[in-house]
Amino acid sequence: MEDQAGTASANHSQAPGPVTSLDDPRAVQILSTEHWSLLSARSLAYNEAFTRGGMFLTFLSMSFVALALLAQAMAFGEQFLTIAAIVLAFDFVIGVTTYGRIVGANEDDLRAVHGMARIRHAYVQIAPLVGGYFTSPTNDDIDSIITTYGTRRGSDFLYAFTTSGGMIGLITAMVGGVLASVVALLFGASGDLSIWIGLAGAALVVVGIVRLTFGRVAGTQEGLSAMFPAGDGPP
Repeated sequence: MEDQAGTASANHSQAPGPVTSLDDPRAVQILSTEHWSLLSARSLAYNEAFTRGGMFLTFLSMSFVALALLAQAMAFGEQFLTIAAIVLAFDFVIGVTTYGRIVGANEDDLRAVHGMARIRHAYVQIAPLVGGYFTSPTNDDIDSIITTYGTRRGSDFLYAFTTSGGMIGLITAMVGGVLASVVALLFGASGDLSIWIGLAGAALVVVGIVRLTFGRVAGTQEGLSAMFPAGDGPP
């Protein structure tokens, strides 16, 4: 019994203590695990965004095909316009919700990129030699991490329209404009007037989408604290 107690006491005294320095090999293991976790999170965010965008485009295409077939069987009158307005309203709602989820996925991706930049900073602290081999940022200020997307702050507006989310937003705005034109025709507006109403409706949707997007993105960026900003010493 005394030998067993002595062995247990010796094992307890040899138990590793907490990680107190990046020089501890366990720190690299922990950082690597978190790095892979963030990579998985980015992959899931992208997959969900692409899947939701594809579902919306498929639903929209089927809706237009159904309306085209229906138009051949019905006169282009009030009944057809009513059905078209209902279908376009569904398309518009699905487009808005799809775009909102894509924006949310982009926010998740931005947070993951921010965390990965922090981890790379730790890697460079552990092994300064590898710093020159990284092409991704090793600082976690927003100006540094935004370069991961091949852009910089100030050009976000133009960059947004080149993304898949920007495309979904523009298509949703188009659907909103067509819906506004159809509703205008239902209320007796002339063809020329309904076109202008549709253009105005699409423009309003674009403005709303831009305000929503940049408001949320700015809020996300402000919530990302910079522990290792660029220009604040090595690395």
